[in-house]
Amino acid sequence: MDIQLLETPANQIQNELIRNTEILSHPVFNTHHSETEMLRYIKRLENKDLSLTLSMIPLGSCTMKLNATSELIPLSWPEFSSIHPFAPAYQTKGYIEILDNLADYLSKITGFDACSLQPNSGAQGEYAGLMVIRAYHISRGDTHRNIALIPTSAHGTNPASAAIAGMEIVLVACDEMGNINVTDLKEKAEKHQQNLSCLMVTYPSTHGVFEESINEICDIIHSNGGKVYMDGANMNAQVGLTSPAAIGADVCHLNLHKTFAIPHGGGGPGMGPICVRADLAPFLPSNPFVKTGGENPINSISATPFGSASILLISYGYIKMLGDKGLTNATKYAILNANYLKARLESHYPILYAGKNGRVAHEFIIDIRPTKSESGIDAADIAKRLMDYGFHAPTVAFPVVGTLMIEPTESEPKEELDRFCAAMIAIRKEIQKIIDGEYTKEDNPIIQAPHTANEVCANEWKHTYSRETAAFPIGYLHDWKFWPSVGKIDNTHGDRNLICTCPPIESYA
Repeated sequence: MDIQLLETPANQIQNELIRNTEILSHPVFNTHHSETEMLRYIKRLENKDLSLTLSMIPLGSCTMKLNATSELIPLSWPEFSSIHPFAPAYQTKGYIEILDNLADYLSKITGFDACSLQPNSGAQGEYAGLMVIRAYHISRGDTHRNIALIPTSAHGTNPASAAIAGMEIVLVACDEMGNINVTDLKEKAEKHQQNLSCLMVTYPSTHGVFEESINEICDIIHSNGGKVYMDGANMNAQVGLTSPAAIGADVCHLNLHKTFAIPHGGGGPGMGPICVRADLAPFLPSNPFVKTGGENPINSISATPFGSASILLISYGYIKMLGDKGLTNATKYAILNANYLKARLESHYPILYAGKNGRVAHEFIIDIRPTKSESGIDAADIAKRLMDYGFHAPTVAFPVVGTLMIEPTESEPKEELDRFCAAMIAIRKEIQKIIDGEYTKEDNPIIQAPHTANEVCANEWKHTYSRETAAFPIGYLHDWKFWPSVGKIDNTHGDRNLICTCPPIESYA
């Protein structure tokens, strides 16, 4: 039988959609023609990154802790990395056993009764927790309960998640110590009693303090018919010492990419499982193809039944290898390290918030605002000067504008903490020289930071301070020096204008 080919195949792309220009024409795709060249290119990129391989990353509220090699190795094993999310159940029994064990560990750590591993990020965990609370109220006929009380100290994702979950947000004030104003909370809980859905609370607070009234706060919400959602961003100060269930919460999410060692930053992947009390367990999220969730589940939160399942192996390994004692010690050292830094720095910088005994949780805030009017130096300037000292910046302007939030984690030894303190104290002395008139506000080593190798080694030096002050302001830098690849930039201009390092767009015309 003769087979006649169609002149126009059914799968032919329409002419107007066919690309007639070159692809991947940028030099980066056409320069490296051997493995050696590619290796060097990647290494040059790496050398521009001030990462945890070089020094501590003191980012508050982000827990830039150690991601141990022993936890990461299993990600390369095809038995885990090559499993499709919807592989037949008989092919995934071992995988499911690990996931079930992890869910059980997380439930025990939080003191709750059930866990869903599905949410793919902390923000997704927030949304999942709120939707579970919403489903609980609806199951009881309380379809009108849509008010979410959120303290002004909350993470910015909290009100965003509440809005996406269809809730109306009512803000709760904080007192001068950064704690939730219990009087304001009670008034608003009682005012919205008929429609109260939940409170979203972070514990320890985003201000880095254990709220001593947390049990009373949870009781107020429960007595007015609401549930308590606890943001698990600061679980690194809870594990093994207390728990969301112990403080009175009903549901929490856990940032596995913070507290439980999955690498953080670079766009992910994150994981934000939620743990719940028994009365919320029936509403945990389902999946249309793989049995997950409760008896009366909400719809899927992620496209896959267990989120980014392969990276859950990291947290499984972290918990399994540390055990009860190790997990508790990690929490103790995280709190100890933060309080050690506070004790070293509080005579040089004002500490914004602390508990009644003068202690902080696993992170703390230093206030740069008092010296800004005298010196002109703000938190962002100090962040850039820290690059000259070989350190990544702390969190800038969150949760309070004009401040730096510092979190050392449990991963750092005392020697590294002392080196960071030495840098911060040296910078404070530089600020004092500005105040005293030894440096001008327009030309000083902080306001001009960071200093690149090209600038320091150039024939012409335009500043009133020395090259050594710019690049080697402290002794340890003579043994090891990180060179920033970019000097002083205009933050606002960069935020408002797209600046690309690739060839100009006109070259593609």
